[in-house]
Amino acid sequence: MKNQFYALLSLPATAMGFALCIQISALSWILSTKYGLKEGDVGLVWAAGPLAGIFGQLIIGFISDKVWFWGGRRRPFIWIGGVIAGLMLFLLPRLDGVADMLGIASIIPVAAFVALALDLAINIGFNPTRSIIADVTPEGQQRTKGYTWMQTISGGFGVAAYFIGAIWNNYALIWTGIILVPLFTLIPPLFIKEPREQTQSSDQSQSPKTTQTGQIARIFIAHAFTWLGVQTMFVYIFFYIKDKFGLPGNDEIGQVIAWAFLVLNVVGFILPALVLEPLSRKIGRVRVHLACMAVMALGYLGIALAGSGPVLLYVLMAVVGIGWAAVVSLPFAILADKVEQSKMGTFMGIFNLSVVLPQLVVSFVVGGLVETMTDKSGIFWICAGSLAISALLWGLVREKE
Repeated sequence: MKNQFYALLSLPATAMGFALCIQISALSWILSTKYGLKEGDVGLVWAAGPLAGIFGQLIIGFISDKVWFWGGRRRPFIWIGGVIAGLMLFLLPRLDGVADMLGIASIIPVAAFVALALDLAINIGFNPTRSIIADVTPEGQQRTKGYTWMQTISGGFGVAAYFIGAIWNNYALIWTGIILVPLFTLIPPLFIKEPREQTQSSDQSQSPKTTQTGQIARIFIAHAFTWLGVQTMFVYIFFYIKDKFGLPGNDEIGQVIAWAFLVLNVVGFILPALVLEPLSRKIGRVRVHLACMAVMALGYLGIALAGSGPVLLYVLMAVVGIGWAAVVSLPFAILADKVEQSKMGTFMGIFNLSVVLPQLVVSFVVGGLVETMTDKSGIFWICAGSLAISALLWGLVREKE
């Protein structure tokens, strides 16, 4: 397969990733600055999305394994997710207007609905955009290449997203997403030919089912602890910077967040195809991923201990980016080779539980802890501990030679 095909195959996932970048960079910021929500309220709004994701990815994954319409199995859901995501991005800076139009006094239910619909759209789209890579690539290194290319292209646009937020502002970032997300989800699937019949993974057919089930459960648990730490950073970094850096206003905090995530994503898009994929061929994907989780834990520990200003934060976010590069690429390739091909969408949906359930813990449990913290460095102690546990658990996952 040519690199151009891998690039084209990556664009729908890139669109969903770009929408997620906007959600990460702008949601907590806009809720706190424009609408005046406190930490606990922001956490509740973020909880709406994972609740949608639990059902969205499970249901869409299962259905997309079984149906065929509009010329594809995954294509229709990529289109639907892209259109809804673009519409919700359009509404994000207009929550107060929507509340006034509906006669709702509080902004929280409107914000929760838009966050829910945006996250549901991302989840509706993300599952098929990941599953389609497994559908059209052979098992093994070509599939790993498909997922690492996905992160390289997606990460490149993620860098662009945070660059726009840092140089201009989050409103410019939102407008870019309104245009780009529908464009990348509507057009590329027209040029990707999906197989009508799915074949069974050779890894699944040659290994005992109980062994594979046990391995998949270990992957889920290890990935869940990864996302407990990552999501804590995404949701509450605004409050950490506000507490520790002494910046004059919310716009300045927003720019620091944008630059921090820009650094994170620069590392995150450079490493997968150039470093992680070749290294995986030599020592194995699981070993590479475990090492990256350990490095990510050290990066979070550094922020907790020494993150006293923007420059040092950016340096340590580059360290965290090593783990981020692995998080958004390698687990999908590891999982895909342990799952029966005809059930790929279903298992990708189940795999999403290892993302959304930690998000609910972050919203309902960590949010309350953050509100009581006199020193917001505790946010990154939680991140570091979660990633350390994740690294240990990845050590229990085996892969075939």
